[in-house]
Formats: sequence, structure tokens, C-alpha cells
Amino acid sequence: MNTIQSYIKQHKERFINELIELLKIPSISANSEYKNHVLKTADTLKISLEKAGCDTVEICKTAGFPIVYGEKIIDKNLPTILVYGHYDVQPPDPLNLWDSPPFEPIIKKTEIHPEGAIFARGACDDKGQMYMHVKALEFMTATNQLPCNVKFMIEGEEEIGSANLATFVKNNKEKLTNDIILISDTGMIANNIPSITTGLRGLSYVEVEVTGPNRDLHSGLYGGAVANPINILTKMIASLHDKDNHITIPGFYDKVEELSQEERTKMAKAPFSLENYKKALDIEAVYGEAGYTTNERNSIRPTLDVNGIWGGYTGEGAKTVIASKAYAKISMRLVPHQDWEEITQLFKNHFKNIAPKGVKVKVKPHHGGQAYVTPINNTGYKAASKAYQDTFGKIPVPQRSGGSIPIVALFEKELKSKTILMGFGLDSDAIHSPNEHFGIWNFLKGIETIPLFYNYFTAFSK
Repeated sequence: MNTIQSYIKQHKERFINELIELLKIPSISANSEYKNHVLKTADTLKISLEKAGCDTVEICKTAGFPIVYGEKIIDKNLPTILVYGHYDVQPPDPLNLWDSPPFEPIIKKTEIHPEGAIFARGACDDKGQMYMHVKALEFMTATNQLPCNVKFMIEGEEEIGSANLATFVKNNKEKLTNDIILISDTGMIANNIPSITTGLRGLSYVEVEVTGPNRDLHSGLYGGAVANPINILTKMIASLHDKDNHITIPGFYDKVEELSQEERTKMAKAPFSLENYKKALDIEAVYGEAGYTTNERNSIRPTLDVNGIWGGYTGEGAKTVIASKAYAKISMRLVPHQDWEEITQLFKNHFKNIAPKGVKVKVKPHHGGQAYVTPINNTGYKAASKAYQDTFGKIPVPQRSGGSIPIVALFEKELKSKTILMGFGLDSDAIHSPNEHFGIWNFLKGIETIPLFYNYFTAFSK
């Protein structure tokens, strides 16, 4: 029987080259100038799924970018795995911080990736990880080793909040019927410490606008006499945290899940070096909510961060002006039981209440999603754990992630099925940042591990 290891060895260069070609397409969903590139990526993915062995592949239109749906049904009495991923990517800005162009993929060896890593926007999030599943299916169909049914749902709007996915899921429940959902859009602790993500934070993302005078003013003639929206906005934002970095929005913590000391002690057993963490980020000290460790702050605690702030004159040279308007984009990462729509409303009310007279405030909600926790005693988790044991030689560590995949909670609500998060990226892969990359070893290890999940899930489901 053709083993996955021998198949990967035989087709390694082709797998890598196919991914590189996919990464060359700038499928930036947030920028309308790249619309045709996003659509081209969907077409490319459709062809890839057909070649991998799907019997049916459709490009399903939505009010925004399409969803690529594919399936291989071998026996309706067997379990069905639904694979979710996304083909859109984050904007690459700031371009000047990239060592190589973001859509001209190159392979470079690094200390963490001695076998080489592909540097490009979307390499890890999520084209590289999504494409592992396409190649895993190719192996299973080419060698007649697919043990169950498989469906693919790959969207093009994840990086802008999956605005149309909920409608698609609600309208296609029968088409999407499954026994487990499989996603690779997360990471693991290290290449020698495999882990499975068991929790995701929720998200509320808003944009704020502060307006002062009805036009930009001369800062000499009006400075000190008129409210400066930029000054006001920075003060308002600063007031959103107290001296202990506790968020000051009334009611924000009312439904926050407080983990027991026993659970926190178990979390603390995961390998972590604070010194290496600081060194990797080139910082002298960590920062965050008092009373919690770094790993707790970025996984089990809610946060509020400014993602962008602007106003006034930002061009070259000087222009002495008091801007009429100032803006900021703010995201809040949420934990189980915090409802993102409720938190958005709490933020909106509070931000307007703290605005001084002399300015007007608008709060524009963008998108959000609920937090998610999956149990480690279900069939899907057990199958994933066994698959990692086979390929890594170690039992994977269950780990909560600080990131958000808002649609995971939606899947459970609408499709009534659990999600297993089998990520193969690393924290150092710089997703959403300049010089994003994905280790070739990790890419191939994912292709090797995924078919084992199929086998174990099918066996454990009997």
C-alpha cells in the first residue's frame, strides 16, 4: 500500500510549487481593487479540488465573494468530515517592512525552519494550511484510501468577518450535513511540541469617529480655544483601561468565565519561556492585565486594543492644523459567555458617554463573533490526538488560543456539530504581519497527519 510518507516524498516539489502559485494571487478581500484576484483564487481552488478527487465542486455565489464547495461522497452510511478554510488574505501593509514582496513567494531557511519556509502573505493564514487538506484528499483518493465522506467549504471573506457565510450556512444545512468539522487555521506550541487548539476567543470590531469643528482649523488661531478631536480621541481611548490594565467599560466583565485555579495550573504546564517570548518580539518587558500570566492574558482573558488611529495631517513636512475629525479602529477579544453584540453595544454606549462637550462621536460596528470551546473527550478530539501521536511521536497538548474564528460558534449553532482545530503554524510565522511565512516541514507534516485523522475518526465513530 502506498504510504502517505512515500507519496509526499514523490510529490513534494509539486505540492510546494502549487502552493507558491496560489500564494502569488493577491486575494485581499478588504480592498475592492483586488476583487478580480479574489475571484481568480476561487477559480484556481475549484480546479485544485477537482484534481484532488472531489466528484462535485461548485463556486457558490454570495452577496460578496463566493464560497468554494466540494465533496467526495463514497458511502452515505459512513461518517462525513466537513473541511472549512479561507482563500482570502490580509492586506500586506506596511509594504516597506517586508524583506521580499508579499506576493512573490520565496523560500528561505530560518533558525526555526531549517528546512525552509515560504515567505508570502497568506502562506500560513490560511492558504498554506487550507491547501494541506486539498493535498491530503489527493493522496487518499489517488491511493484509494479515503475511509469516509468529505466536504469542503472554503470562503473568501474570513479576513473581513465572514459577512455572508452565516447566510450560506443557514440556507444550505442539508448540503453541509456532517459528523465533524475540521479546520486548520490555528497553530501549535512548537514543532517538537504538538498541540490542538481547544478554545478560541470571540471578537467585537468597531470604528470610532470624533468630530470637532466643521472644518480643519489653523492651530495658531484656534489652538487652545476649540476641542481638538485628535487630543480628545487619545484621551478617550486612554481611559478605556485603568492602572491595572483592566477594561473600564461598565458591564464588560459581567459574563466573563473565570477559570478555576486547577484549570489555570494545568494551563501553566504548557512549555513557555518568557525570556524567549520577549527576545522574539524585541521587547524588554511584557504588559497586560494585572493578576494574570502572559499565556492567560492572550487566551482566557478579554482584551481591548486599538488597531489603527488617524486624523489631521500625516504627510511629509509640517502643517499646523487642528483636524475636524479623528478616527480609530478598535478590536475587543472576548471569552466564553461574552456575547459580541452585547459587548459592542456596551462599548458604543460608554464611548459616547465619556465624550466631552464640544465633540460629536460616532461608533460604527464592523463585525464580530462568539468565543468557542471544544471538549477534549469527544470522538473528534481523540482522533486528532491519535493522529498527532502517530506523526509527531508525542501526545498533543490541548491549548486555548487568543485568536478568533467567529464562524466556529455559528457552525455548532446551525449545523449541530463540533469543530476540531488542527493547526500546524507557529506563533513566529508572523500571520497578519510583514514577512508572514509557513515552514515547509509544517506544510508537509500537516498533509501527513490529516489522513490519519480521517482513519481514526472513522474507526472511532463505529
